[in-house]
Amino acid sequence: MSSFNPQEMIDRFASRAAAVKKRTLPPVGGDERALFLEQAQNDFMDFAMLADAEVQFDDGVLTLTIDLRSEG
Repeated sequence: MSSFNPQEMIDRFASRAAAVKKRTLPPVGGDERALFLEQAQNDFMDFAMLADAEVQFDDGVLTLTIDLRSEG
């Protein structure tokens, strides 16, 4: 088994965020469409935040730091 690389994990989340942005809309309408769009937005937000995290891996403890303070 290879050792855990936290940067590779962060890179995977960045790829997932990009994939959500490119995700095509399936042929759904009405309430299903709204739910699909809401889920896509939530997926993008979650993946993008994790992709921007500062990562620290010490003694088997993974710490992700995400600064949610607004700029300015």
